[in-house]
Amino acid sequence: MKLNFLLLLFLFSITSVIAQEQFSIYFESNRYEFTPSESQRLNQWMSNNPLIKVLGIHGFCDEDGSFGFNDTLAKKRINFVFNVIKDKVNIREDFKTRSFGELHSNSKIKSENRKVTLFYIESKDFNRENEILGIKEETVVLPKEPIQYPEKLVFDNPDGSRSEYKLDVDFMQKMSEASIGEKLKLENLNFQINTFIVVPNSKGKMYELLVVMQKNPNLKIEIQGHLCCMPIDRLDLSTQRAKAINNFLVANGINENRLTFKGFGSSKPIYALPEKDENQRSANRRVEIMIVANK
Repeated sequence: MKLNFLLLLFLFSITSVIAQEQFSIYFESNRYEFTPSESQRLNQWMSNNPLIKVLGIHGFCDEDGSFGFNDTLAKKRINFVFNVIKDKVNIREDFKTRSFGELHSNSKIKSENRKVTLFYIESKDFNRENEILGIKEETVVLPKEPIQYPEKLVFDNPDGSRSEYKLDVDFMQKMSEASIGEKLKLENLNFQINTFIVVPNSKGKMYELLVVMQKNPNLKIEIQGHLCCMPIDRLDLSTQRAKAINNFLVANGINENRLTFKGFGSSKPIYALPEKDENQRSANRRVEIMIVANK
């Protein structure tokens, strides 16, 4: 049989509330007003508990009368109690007032079933209110707004000329969305032979990296340098190349705490040394960006 609800602003587990403090007011048969003694008892309870918070008000009836009659009577008792206490004690705004009628009488003594029970917590437990009610607070994670990356950068040079760099928007987007531990190769980033100087037509890759770091302030990376061909990196060239990219970012305003760099020489080749052709050498000769943090 479906129960009726007088107020249904918020649902919570009855079992959770019953485990908390409670106070009951009793009624005479078929009446919803207090007797003088119960009125005095309720007033004394409110006087003794000025700092409590009522979480739920529940009404019960004995088994005399039809279900419909008892359900209505339980609602009237709840309303009566609520109107008495509403301006005198703290009540949770979204509490549920529910009538149980005869269905929830649990005593063989009828007079003990004609009642309204207040479930409440003391001030020391206010910070645990939702926990006590069994309410799970869910964190809503909003999807990250897509970042609009430029397709090119144009700079005015001191001599009056202009420099234009086309940017790989797909790479920048991929890097901004990469997971911690993921590695991305800086394609077409080339250096002058046996140096850490980036060739002019590769500077666009440096600016791609810079723009991503500027637009993602929580992004932290490790710049990893790799060489081809030689089994031993005698000049520590892989580290110097990674450091050169690090220094470029710092010089353009990226906090050095967001950056680390490391050289691996030829210790982590994609293709075994000695490489068979230039394609394999080019694949081994690379700079990779490893994502350290990305919120």
